[in-house]
Formats: sequence, structure tokens, C-alpha cells
Amino acid sequence: MLPHSPASPPPAQYDLTIVGGGIIGLTLACALKDTGLKIALIEAKPREAGLQFRRAYAITLMSGKILAGLGVWDEILPQITTFQQIRLADENHPAIVRLQPEDLGSEELGYVGEHYVIVRALLNRLEGAESITWICPADVQEAEYEADRVTLTLSIAGETHTVQTRLLVAADGSRSPLREAAGIQTKGWQYWQSCITAVIRPEKPHGNIAREHFWSSGPFATLPLPGNRCQIVLTAPHAEAKKWLEVEESEFLAELERRYSGQLGKIELLGDRLLFPVKLMQSDRYTLSRLALVGDAAHCCHPVGGQGMNLGIRDAAALAQVIKTAYQKGEDVGSLKVLRRYERWRKLENLTILGFTDFLDRFFSNTVPPIVFVRRLGLQAMNVVRPMRFLALKLMTGMSGRVPMVASDQHSPAKTQSHPVS
Repeated sequence: MLPHSPASPPPAQYDLTIVGGGIIGLTLACALKDTGLKIALIEAKPREAGLQFRRAYAITLMSGKILAGLGVWDEILPQITTFQQIRLADENHPAIVRLQPEDLGSEELGYVGEHYVIVRALLNRLEGAESITWICPADVQEAEYEADRVTLTLSIAGETHTVQTRLLVAADGSRSPLREAAGIQTKGWQYWQSCITAVIRPEKPHGNIAREHFWSSGPFATLPLPGNRCQIVLTAPHAEAKKWLEVEESEFLAELERRYSGQLGKIELLGDRLLFPVKLMQSDRYTLSRLALVGDAAHCCHPVGGQGMNLGIRDAAALAQVIKTAYQKGEDVGSLKVLRRYERWRKLENLTILGFTDFLDRFFSNTVPPIVFVRRLGLQAMNVVRPMRFLALKLMTGMSGRVPMVASDQHSPAKTQSHPVS
């Protein structure tokens, strides 16, 4: 750790300090490790803690391009699932929308990968990087902002240490202590719903199909994983979600089989069910002088469509590009003038996705007859109107908006390795 005490030399000096060693913080560190910047990465848990977390995520085409540009995709791709179809359905209505790669003009529609797979690849990429200093486990006790630096007071193994940095990046989650301490306000709301997540193994092959089945209680997503496993995300009002968390396993599996209408056969539960509440949140600002927010520290959205982590990866890629360009021009990377370029780039794009996911949840999670009629008419229209499918997929795959340079075509995932078979 840092050998600093009251009798030691002055605090360690860094150009950039990232607080949060999850996927978003690691992505930013990987994107900047070869720029010449001196970077500190502060994490409250041991460095390898992320390898124990078993949650899975939808990975958009844009995130795949970014991870390819960072040089980690060759390691990730063989361990995840590539899906060629997204299937949308509304309760028991017969109109089912099947979104295919040709609707977008791509070779695939996305991927599903487990947390530890992504984290391990990013950690391996940072291994031996002389520009990166890990400070963990460590807690930030205070951040003091000055005109040209931020002084951080850290608690490490019960001792107090100090570091100074030109730029502080908060990648410390939706309850970001750094955001709150800086006085940045947020807007948004808690939903009336919670989500149950679990990993299952169906009797029948999942066919590498990503499913989003809308029920009046909330969306029910099925993400295909290797080994014919699936991560499910069942959204329901709080009381109902709590019920599905606590009922006997046999009753829970019976409910899943009912929702699949036998399409996947008998269901086996692998591991525990987990519950988490969901919220929509957008920070009033993403930046102050010497401070930038990324990922859940800046915004949160409903999990419908699997956009949350992907927005954070795009944040990290955009901020890295802004910082790298400014550094090459000799600009102060922590100045508000520089950081506002990142905020202008990402804030509106993120708000678009927050609005899109909120609309989907509210539009489909109700039983108001006129709305039910309109949405089912809309699903039927999507089946025959290709531009509707194209626009929906542009948003869902992350292919709308400004593209970071790291995600250029030369780094396309399709060109790095053939698709794995689940």
C-alpha cells in the first residue's frame, strides 16, 4: 500500500485517481494505462473480489467493440454467449417479435457474459502496467478540492494515508459517497418494482436467444449463458418480488415454467435467488473542477433491455478519449473546461436510454386497456415494418450516438475471433 505517515515524505502524486475497481473503473484504467498518465486505482475490497461475483450482463455490440479496442475481447469472447436473436413478447398475446441480425445489418445482436469473466480479462490487461498503482483495500475518508489538485484522505488497514491527484474519477456506484460529498444533486425515483435474479438450466436448449417477455407485473428477461444456462431477471412489484424470493424452490420453478409455457422444458435452479430494488437516477452534473462521475455514480436506469453496465462502459471510453486528447495537447486534464467535453458527450445520450427504458417499463407494466391495445398493435407492426426494428435495435445495441475512437471498425469484435458455441 502507500507508505505514508506523518513522518513520511509528502503524499503520493497522481495525474488521475479512480475510486472504484469494478468493471467501469477497470475499463477506464485499461483505456488510459498507456497514455503516460500516472494513475491510482482505489478500491474498498481486495483486488480479486470481483472474481467472486456471479451476476451476468447483456453486453451490447458497442461495448464489445470498446472491449475489443482495449485488447481484452479475445479473452472474453470464448467464455460468453453470442446471441443471434432477441425475442419480444407481451404476456400471453400471440404476437412475438423476433429481432434478427439482418434487421440491423450486423453479424450478431449482442452477448451475455458473467461479471467475473469481464473483470478477470480487465485485471489481466492491467497486470504489470507501470502507470497503475493499486491502493486496496482502502476507503476514502475525505476529498479536499483545491484549484490545481484534490487531496484524498484514505483509511488503509486502520491507518490514515494521503494522496494527491489532478483529477478524481468517481466510479463508486449508485450511492457514490464522492458524488454526495461534492454536493452534486440527482433527479429520479425508485420504481414500484424489485428484481429477482437467478441462474437456471433449462431442459431444452436455450438456442442462444435473448428473451424479453413483458408481463403486467414487469419485464421478465432471459439471457443465454454458456453451458445451456440462463440468467433470468424477473421484475415485479416489491411484495410479489419478495414472495418469489422466499417461496419454496419448487414453487418458484413452477412459476418460471408457466411463464415459458413449456418452451424450455423442466427448469433447474443453479445457486441462490437474489433481490434488488430498481431506480432511475440522473445526476444534475457529471463533472466539477477536478471531479468526473462515471457509470452508476452518474446515472441508473431500469434493467429492462440490459443497458446499465453498457452505459458505464461507454462513459469510461468517452472520458478516456477526452482525457487522452487533452493530455496530448498539454491541457490540464482536471480542469472543468476539459471535463465538460465529457459531460456534453454523455449526459444527453444517457438520458435518452434512461427515458427509453422507463418508457418500456411503464408502457408494458400495466393493464390499462387502451395502452394494452396500442402496445400489442405496435408489436404486430414491428413484425412487418423493418425501420421500426432497425431503430429499436440501434438503441438496444448501443449503436446510436457518438462512437468512441477505441470502438473503431478496426477493433470490431467480429474480426477478433469466431463466435463461440454455448
